[in-house]
Amino acid sequence: MGRFMLRRLANYLMLVIVASCLAYFLAALSLNPRANFEQQKPRPTVQQIDATLRTYNLDPSTPVVVRFAHWADGVVHGDLGMNIKGGSVNDDFSRRIWVSVRLLLIATIIGSIGGVLVGAQGAIKQYRFFDRWTTLASFFLLAMPVFVVAISLEIFAVDINQSSGHTVIQYIGEYNPDLSGFWPVMLSRVQHLILPTISLALFQIAQYSRYQRNTMLDVLGSDFLRTARAKGLRRRTALMKHGLRTAILPIIPLLVYNVILLFTGATFTEKIFGWHGMGEWLVDSITTNDVNSVAAVSLFTAVIVLIAGLLSDLIYSALDPRVRFS
Repeated sequence: MGRFMLRRLANYLMLVIVASCLAYFLAALSLNPRANFEQQKPRPTVQQIDATLRTYNLDPSTPVVVRFAHWADGVVHGDLGMNIKGGSVNDDFSRRIWVSVRLLLIATIIGSIGGVLVGAQGAIKQYRFFDRWTTLASFFLLAMPVFVVAISLEIFAVDINQSSGHTVIQYIGEYNPDLSGFWPVMLSRVQHLILPTISLALFQIAQYSRYQRNTMLDVLGSDFLRTARAKGLRRRTALMKHGLRTAILPIIPLLVYNVILLFTGATFTEKIFGWHGMGEWLVDSITTNDVNSVAAVSLFTAVIVLIAGLLSDLIYSALDPRVRFS
């Protein structure tokens, strides 16, 4: 097991290095940081722009290999460089990563568990009311754009606040900065977290439930499940202990990778609800030609894919005793 995981880790690390290098070269060759300064009013002189770009390691006249070597050396020493505004990319990263963690933690737990349970229950009650209703709801959500669901939730929140006469649900930002004190701030954070959590969780439940339903249907007619029932296990116990444990195995990689990649994939949700996380940072960095920030997000994405791969292997081996790594 240990040797297998070390080999996988070495392979993933190589992929992280290759992906990060390619992402930096793509960003450095396709983005135009000079345009940001040329659009300023008053416009800086050419000499000022060149000096600023050299300071930020963004000067196009410097060979891209040289710029990459400077950036890679900084990454090795824990420095992700400077953003297009002259600030530290490290500061942006440390601030936004925790925003994404707060936004995604509860949503991914609810979405993953809810999707597995809804899908399994739909398979058990195949073609009954629950199965038909959840199937229709899932396809409806999957066919609907994310921003439509998010805006619909905002309208729903406005109606609730107006009908109750109080601000029950907030939908812009992380919390009210005018508040002070631990409990008022915590309550404000909860109020602001409700809608983006629902928005993310609904799509995860809809997606995972479709996969889980299909894998559970394959398991329901299996010989080992009939054997478990023949040995005296109650149907519910056999389904949960043997059926669901086996049916969840094929979707473990999907669950792990999707949950991890939500850190940079929740762009619409972050934009609409005013959460300044990693997904929003990536989009803003591309639109502002911020090469170092794009490279930092790409590096982070490659690292979390590495983590997702290792977690997937570990969870799969823990759930399936037939798997033995050497």
